[in-house]
Amino acid sequence: MDKYSFLNAAHTAYFADLYDQYLKNPDSVEPSWRAFFQGYDFGSESYGLEGEIIDGVSTQIPEQLQKEFQVVKLIDGYRNRGHLFTKTNPVRARRKYAPPLEIENFGLSKKDLNTVFSAGEIIGLKTASLQNIIDHLERIYCDSIGVEYMYIRKPEEIEWIQNKLNVNDNHTKFTKDEKKYILKKLNQAVSFESFLHTKYVGQKRFSLEGNESLIPAVDAIIEKAADQGVKEFVMGMAHRGRLSTLTNIFGKSAKDIFSEFDGKDYEEEVFDGDVKYHLGWTSNRETYNNLKINLNIAPNPSHLETVGAVVQGITRAKQDKNEIENASQVLPIVVHGDAAIAGQGLVYEVVQMAKLDGYKTNGTIHIVVNNQIGFTTNYLDARSSTYCTDVGKVTLSPVLHVNADDAEAVVHAAMFALDFRMQFKRDVFIDLLGYRKYGHNEGDEPKFTQPLLYKAIAKHKNPRDIYAQRLIKEGVIDEGYIKHIEAKYKAQLEEKLEDSRKEDKTEITAFMQEEWEGFTRVAEDVMMKPVDTKVSKNVLKDITKVISNLPEDKKFIRKIQRLIESRQTMFDENRLDWAMAEHLAYGSLLLEGYNVRISGQDVERGTFSHRHAVVKVEDSEEEIILHNRISKEQGRFNIYNSLLSEYGVVGFDYGYAMASPNTLTIWEAQFGDFSNGAQIMIDQYISSGEDKWKTQNGLVMLLPHGYEGQGAEHSSGRMERYLQMCAKDNMFIADCTTPANMFHLLRKQMKANFRKPLIVFTPKSLLRHPKVVSTVDDFANGSFQMLIDDETAKTTNVRTLVFVTGKFYYDLLEEKEKQEREDVALVRIEQLFPLPAEQIRAILKKYNNADDVVWAQEEPRNMGAYSHILMHIDEAKAWRSASRRPYGAPAAGSSIRSKIRHQQVIDYVFDKTKNNQRKQK
Repeated sequence: MDKYSFLNAAHTAYFADLYDQYLKNPDSVEPSWRAFFQGYDFGSESYGLEGEIIDGVSTQIPEQLQKEFQVVKLIDGYRNRGHLFTKTNPVRARRKYAPPLEIENFGLSKKDLNTVFSAGEIIGLKTASLQNIIDHLERIYCDSIGVEYMYIRKPEEIEWIQNKLNVNDNHTKFTKDEKKYILKKLNQAVSFESFLHTKYVGQKRFSLEGNESLIPAVDAIIEKAADQGVKEFVMGMAHRGRLSTLTNIFGKSAKDIFSEFDGKDYEEEVFDGDVKYHLGWTSNRETYNNLKINLNIAPNPSHLETVGAVVQGITRAKQDKNEIENASQVLPIVVHGDAAIAGQGLVYEVVQMAKLDGYKTNGTIHIVVNNQIGFTTNYLDARSSTYCTDVGKVTLSPVLHVNADDAEAVVHAAMFALDFRMQFKRDVFIDLLGYRKYGHNEGDEPKFTQPLLYKAIAKHKNPRDIYAQRLIKEGVIDEGYIKHIEAKYKAQLEEKLEDSRKEDKTEITAFMQEEWEGFTRVAEDVMMKPVDTKVSKNVLKDITKVISNLPEDKKFIRKIQRLIESRQTMFDENRLDWAMAEHLAYGSLLLEGYNVRISGQDVERGTFSHRHAVVKVEDSEEEIILHNRISKEQGRFNIYNSLLSEYGVVGFDYGYAMASPNTLTIWEAQFGDFSNGAQIMIDQYISSGEDKWKTQNGLVMLLPHGYEGQGAEHSSGRMERYLQMCAKDNMFIADCTTPANMFHLLRKQMKANFRKPLIVFTPKSLLRHPKVVSTVDDFANGSFQMLIDDETAKTTNVRTLVFVTGKFYYDLLEEKEKQEREDVALVRIEQLFPLPAEQIRAILKKYNNADDVVWAQEEPRNMGAYSHILMHIDEAKAWRSASRRPYGAPAAGSSIRSKIRHQQVIDYVFDKTKNNQRKQK
């Protein structure tokens, strides 16, 4: 007879497993269950079991014991499904879910309410009546906070959460002073919005009204986190409530915000700025316990959720700083909207980073400002999931749903979330369920699309007034208290408003100024100046020795051993390839105290197996990174294969570069065109961030580019898109053809006293091309060349002058040598932006005998750099263009067709009588 027959009869197989676990190891079950099982002797006849006894086990359970199990199932029901039956919606009735938590659904009845059950042990009540157990469960799981956590797979985390929930029935007993402080922060939030509403009628401000309790929640997190050792905070949020957060949390002067509302011009002519609810801010603040903390709210565009990835990168960069002893001392907080967190795929990418070595930040507190609507779209049309926060379950993160009208519950949930993050270094989500008082912006009419909801909202009191009434009833404040603190706060705002109107210009404070001390923002003329990137040959020799020798006491596959040793051979033979350009650039920068971070898909080895920055031991897969063995005093070299994401990872690395200007931060695409998966980051941050927000950024993007018959998706890095975004002084674009130029380009990125994004179109077939080599002297004593003249050409002989960029140069060179054409000069443009226009004109002057000037590219005419050259070089309008004809796709799928088209372009370069534009297939 199965010893669990009595349990099976009661349909409680779950408890059978738990009891079996208890019998094998009593310490392996949580203490409350241990106490419960110790109170019963399931295998004994002495309990007085009725029915058949087989092998000392009854086939029938006594009624009391059976009901104990029904109570246990009831407790389990509340733990698993209580969040579905909460009082968390301030303006709408909850959706109905079945089955409900009525006791009849658990085999219990009202006759059992006064019966005392030992199952109360499980929730910390010891023995208790069923009524007391239910009351306790209702207050924990079905009041103003609903908690989802039972899907977590680590028993210690579940036990920690349950112990937390059992304390004061998942409520905090705040002191009178603490209650007044919560009211103060609520008053600031409410009064700030009402002040703006009266002073700037109809202006967009994306108010926080309906979710004002966000302010005391964030304030509580910051204050309590500082007490737990957190020194820096990095926050990202969209426009909703941002102005209130800037003023009432981050300490930005209301005077500056009023100046921005007045639409004054900026103090800098070269700075275009952004709308007031997109700007970032950094401040140093002292907590109420006199602890000094650093607060950062990252600038963000209107594109929702993009800032979340950037915040993670900023946080990780701050955590990687030497002076940070514990990564948890930097806390990321990301504020979402309900429609955005459910609808934007980037959130999933960022959540998936949470536990990865290259991207983890020891847990993020995610707060959803849930106004139950997305612009005009009802929440039922905005997601298929039950909750907007269900993405948090990807990493089994706990979720707290809380009524935004219950200020104390909101602060309690915030402190609960902080404690979980600090304890387990994991993500946690708060779903702050409120409403939006006005339309999407203050000039919008929401009753067009939600008439019933907005009738209810119009009659609804704000959270401050609701909380004030509660405190009056409790005797904490009197009737005049709230009027007094509101009048005092608004008087301060009036004073700031008067001060702001005395100013003619708006001054925008740069984000994270301390990290950028010593760097200057520069214009195009400075970008064009040479930077000394020389390195002594002895240093290069020492670096090569280290990166060419694997540990002798470990076993590696023979092929990788030969490959690593070939680095020394290349150095000795004075023929350095592309991989060596990278390795020696990184190594020399490390020796100079800079850090290097590289991430992207397959970057450790390299998509085309050229880098091998991480070498695996054959029998253990231990990772060996030779770049970290160059010197004891060197900088850090970190390289990470990323998750299969572009959008999220580019955003993360942009954030990292934003917070760490002395780190060469590189993102490499698996193939160049895959970068368009991160197009929003490229458009809204990389190309325009400095112009909008005064934020320098030195992120390097390596984009493999070149036509080698691999089809439409593996040929073009979409050069034309980057070049179209170039303006004035916003970034560098390069398409190098020699290892030495790549070496100096990477070093130049760090050696300059300013930072600009650098987009490099990198080779594929050239990685092992016999002609794509440079000498040690080119590395040691050279510099970055924006343009490379044809050293083999005799000026007087040249009749055809060809300008070209990138890998196509070698295709043309091969044809030139094959035809023995001394009348053709091939000039390489290595830097496409800022374009070396004066050097190009000097070349035109030098080859003044040439009556045929050609722009040659392997890309279709509507792609590549052709339109960029036309825009910047007036003389180019008279040049002959040799390219593929315009196409919708970058390249043909057929390798035969691709070769034909490629050869036609080459033929046309050398014979202008061939009209390749008409004859191409």
